[in-house]
Amino acid sequence: MSKKTILTGITTTGIPHIGNYLGAIKPAIQASENPAFNSYFFLADYHALIKCHDPERVAESTRAIAATWLALGLDTDKATFYRQTDIPEIPELTWILTCQTSKGLMNRAHAYKASVDANREAGKEDLDDGITMGLFSYPILMAADILMFNADIIPVGKDQVQHIEMARDIAGRFNHQFEPLLNLPEAQVDEETQLIPGLDGRKMSKSYDNTIPLFVEADELYRLIKLIKTDSKGPGEPKDPDTSTLFQLYRCFATPAETAQMRKSFEEGIAWGEAKKTLFEYLDATLSKPREQYKALMSDLGYVEEVLLKGADKARAVAAENLQKVRLASGIRPLTYVAPKSQVTLEKKEKTDEELERIEAGRQRAILMQLKPLLDQVANAEDKSAAAKALLAEKQLEVESLKKKARQKAQNELDLLQQELAQWL
Repeated sequence: MSKKTILTGITTTGIPHIGNYLGAIKPAIQASENPAFNSYFFLADYHALIKCHDPERVAESTRAIAATWLALGLDTDKATFYRQTDIPEIPELTWILTCQTSKGLMNRAHAYKASVDANREAGKEDLDDGITMGLFSYPILMAADILMFNADIIPVGKDQVQHIEMARDIAGRFNHQFEPLLNLPEAQVDEETQLIPGLDGRKMSKSYDNTIPLFVEADELYRLIKLIKTDSKGPGEPKDPDTSTLFQLYRCFATPAETAQMRKSFEEGIAWGEAKKTLFEYLDATLSKPREQYKALMSDLGYVEEVLLKGADKARAVAAENLQKVRLASGIRPLTYVAPKSQVTLEKKEKTDEELERIEAGRQRAILMQLKPLLDQVANAEDKSAAAKALLAEKQLEVESLKKKARQKAQNELDLLQQELAQWL
């Protein structure tokens, strides 16, 4: 059984906080220790440029995030750890995929729609005011990050699931248009990691300014924990651990036995001051060793740079090979190139049934994306049955008028239309 590939990227626009650690870094490092997976972890500094135009902030964040992963024990012999901008194959693949991506797909991206809605609510005539092409098309860059290494599993938050679906659509369209080279990734959402609360009880996020930086000094860590909001219940009064930010953070670090004991303390009326002190002492003990390692790495950035460049060489060995296949399939070829048909046939025979099913599913998704406007017309017609029959008749005539490859493509579209419209025939 071939290894599955896991890929995770962190945008370099801030200093890592406890939410980043629990939600992304810790589970990623744990997964990298599993020999059943190939792990790719990268600093998404191209993505940082979309919203952050402060070069010092991007640079500082890149240094901090790289040092954080290493300080927390990432073994770069077991995982591929690299900086996005050190892989020139990624922007090239981004362009090739951009040429296969419909504008309509990008119009549906949550970030773009949210910006348009904000402009509409502000009464602006230009609904695209302040929206850059980076913001509009960044789901394609994200798709390239994933498809560059044919990743299988992408750990993401709920707000990023749409982008994984878009990556699947883009891959399916490429595979249908050219050659089935791109794997269709799956989003992996850990419900527990979505519930990490910040100082004010909301999800810990830089956007809410409610984070606890991962490697602050002990005094600052205690000061921040003291700011965590609690209710007005006094010492001796039973408290609900399930609604307490203090308990939820403690639970994310503690063992099941320690968590059970803390739950009992809450039910017996532990004082809020004591609960905050207990959380501080536990976090400080847990983070003190990696904190010292982090400080050492930040004082030896030449070493960190060497690690990233080594990871880039490792990543590029895979990226260059995959990009070459994409280039050849899409027609970017040496003048003397002759397609090795026998080799292509052999590769196709070696694919597993599961791989073939996934390729076929991607091909059908890509075709349905193109057919959606036609299907919508039928769905909105007063006489749906007549509209469906007319559309199929028109497509049948198109099939009969074409030859060879174009005819086969049209026939595939007709077959899918017949399946989708069957309910009205």
